[in-house]
Amino acid sequence: MARYSKEMKAAIIQKMMPPNNVPVSQLKKDTGITDATLYTWRKQARVQPGDGKNPDQWSAEDKFAVLMETATMNTTELSEYCRKKGLYPEELQQWKSDCITGSSKPAESRQAQAASQRSDKKRIQKLERELKRKDKALAETAALLVLSKKAEAIWGEREDD
Repeated sequence: MARYSKEMKAAIIQKMMPPNNVPVSQLKKDTGITDATLYTWRKQARVQPGDGKNPDQWSAEDKFAVLMETATMNTTELSEYCRKKGLYPEELQQWKSDCITGSSKPAESRQAQAASQRSDKKRIQKLERELKRKDKALAETAALLVLSKKAEAIWGEREDD
């Protein structure tokens, strides 16, 4: 297992980060370090996705980080950034509106959701009580059936008068 100096690791991670965005396959060829090691380093450094990964598969943290990174950019810089990352500016606008609407849910919506949860909980409790009652009735019926079969086995068939 090879050990790499902190300086070398930092330099390679810097190459993986924007604005360079050197692909892992290229770094593997250049440095001779395995791709698994490079991917691990990149993951540990929390380098933003953009290496051909579909933006729909990005985590919420990654999307938010991109929004924070692009918040101060002008249109030209934003367009260049989006090209590098394989994004569309419209996607960034959608992510921004999702963040805003997600963080500003109205109180009525939360209250309605809480009321719905309470009614669901009551319904679940009612159904559980009914299920227990039916289980007891089924167990009683099974016990009576077993007893009747035992009685038949001991005394024989019942004679009707």
